[in-house]
Amino acid sequence: MKQMALCCVVVSMLLMLASCSFYDALSSYLPVASTSADTLGALPETIASTQQTEAATTEAIEPIPTEAPEDEAFVRIEQYVEGIVIDLKYATTDNFTGQIIYNSGEGWLRYGTVKKLMLVQQELAEYGYRLKLWDGFRPPSAQFKLWEICPDPTYVSDPNKGFSNHSRGNTVDVTLVDSSGKELVMPTGFVDFSALADRDYSDCSAEAARNAILLEEIMEKYGFKGYRGEWWHYTDTDSYEVEQVFVP
Repeated sequence: MKQMALCCVVVSMLLMLASCSFYDALSSYLPVASTSADTLGALPETIASTQQTEAATTEAIEPIPTEAPEDEAFVRIEQYVEGIVIDLKYATTDNFTGQIIYNSGEGWLRYGTVKKLMLVQQELAEYGYRLKLWDGFRPPSAQFKLWEICPDPTYVSDPNKGFSNHSRGNTVDVTLVDSSGKELVMPTGFVDFSALADRDYSDCSAEAARNAILLEEIMEKYGFKGYRGEWWHYTDTDSYEVEQVFVP
């Protein structure tokens, strides 16, 4: 009897070992879902990350509503007048003074004036031309500096008696360029003190006169008035106060 009981115990132990080996072998072939605390804790973070990504994508797609500025507001010209060439001479030494008059190379004007330039640019495009800006808003401090260098009211407004319209943000010095950006032939270059600079046009070439007259006609059509002594100088017929605070 003792021998039989011992045999039963041995058989039971062998069966248990066989069962464990079978389970281990089987588990190596079957994927086991992890239910650890780390895995469960990461699930909310993954869901939150996915929701944030979806929200960011939605925000990027939705257009941001914008309102047009007030006419008196200063805006960067190139942001509104497509294709305009900005070459501010007084931000460089490439001007009649040989000195830098103001530091910013960005063109700024009143939004009301910029709206008119947009119309000018659209019509010029029909000829294959574009505007090139030599000067726009000029801070009063720059006007004083110009007057110190050139105290001639024929070419520079005396800031002690009244500021230049450039300081109102509604006046431009412009010329024409073709589609490649090459300047068209004009009576003179920028700020020429000779008689060729005026709007007589009888003393310059036929090509220069034709180009200057085209610019004049289109600028006047959309609300600008040219200065008789400078073919490049135009002032918006809508006036604004001299800007004493804003500096680009």
